[in-house]
Amino acid sequence: MEYRRKVFGYECDLYGHLNNANYLHLFEEARADALDKMGLSVRKLNDLGFHIYITNLELTYKKGIPVEENIIIKSKIVTANRVSSIWRQEIYDNSYELCSTIKVKGVFVKDGKPYRISKELFNQFQEFIE
Repeated sequence: MEYRRKVFGYECDLYGHLNNANYLHLFEEARADALDKMGLSVRKLNDLGFHIYITNLELTYKKGIPVEENIIIKSKIVTANRVSSIWRQEIYDNSYELCSTIKVKGVFVKDGKPYRISKELFNQFQEFIE
């Protein structure tokens, strides 16, 4: 799934590049957008009584992203089971050069503890595993 947006000045460092901390914000935005496109928005998951907590991140910076760059963030679920999932995301610049990658592991949580989602809900996630 693709998410597109522009990098704004307030997100950049003194050198005019996207601040390293803001990469995480952008990846989070793109995952939320992907969940929404899957019909499993954060709000819907909350209404069902559970959350997805991030347990591990592996972020790689390849190339700086300058202010006002239009970027594309590709998000996909690499693997999932009824308790956890692993996502891979990539940020590309306007010329389609790879700028950053991240591998994100998340766990389904209910009442503060890992939670096994229903088979029906898992089937909905499975449709998007690449």
